[in-house]
Amino acid sequence: GTAALAAHHAGAADQPPLRHALGSVSFGDLGDVRPISDDFGFDRGTPIDRFYIERFLRDHAADIAGRVLEVGDDAYSRRFGGQQVTQQDVLHVSADNPSATLVGDLSQAGALPADTFDCLVLTQTLHLIYDMRAAVAAMRRGLKPGGVVLLTVPGISPLDRGEWGAGWYWSLTAAAATRLFGDVFGAENVRVQSHGNVFAATAFLQGLAVEEIDTAKLDFHDTSYPVIVTVRAQKAAA
Repeated sequence: GTAALAAHHAGAADQPPLRHALGSVSFGDLGDVRPISDDFGFDRGTPIDRFYIERFLRDHAADIAGRVLEVGDDAYSRRFGGQQVTQQDVLHVSADNPSATLVGDLSQAGALPADTFDCLVLTQTLHLIYDMRAAVAAMRRGLKPGGVVLLTVPGISPLDRGEWGAGWYWSLTAAAATRLFGDVFGAENVRVQSHGNVFAATAFLQGLAVEEIDTAKLDFHDTSYPVIVTVRAQKAAA
């Protein structure tokens, strides 16, 4: 309330001096009301969020093995799983997708066959499903005992201007993902991390590409600026 806000400002005297004096900040190319790219940076190169997504999958490449299901296409499964993948499936919401081996909405009952997959790869998908808990339950059901889901969701992000914009329901914090997956898989079987900082978030919101920034700055981790949240959840062995 008002008292808490007043107390917060009262403590400002204990804070270090401003790093930049008021009125001295130059916005430069970031001062326009329009972003530099309105397509996440795809038109300029590799979007900033993909830096974190692909590093996460690279770090967990050993999990992408056996029978693997990916949503949309199989690009990441093939790239990071390679010959470890013995059978590849693709889930898509539309039967018009020629690469789909399964068609359906993860939030609907029976979307995935039970106890079937060794690994599920879901990048930037869960936020497009309104009933996220039902989708997470379907993931657990579809995994074999000991199977793993590798998942990423947006935190601080532009919204899609194209076909997915109308169904972009959520962005998640690490706390939300921890509770969501912990309630279904068990907290001990879930590892959640956030990735990003104010530089990464600003660059991503503006649509800058990985190729045009100092990527060393993306390694700094600030929990207050989660560009991407990653989840590794494992179905308990029977």
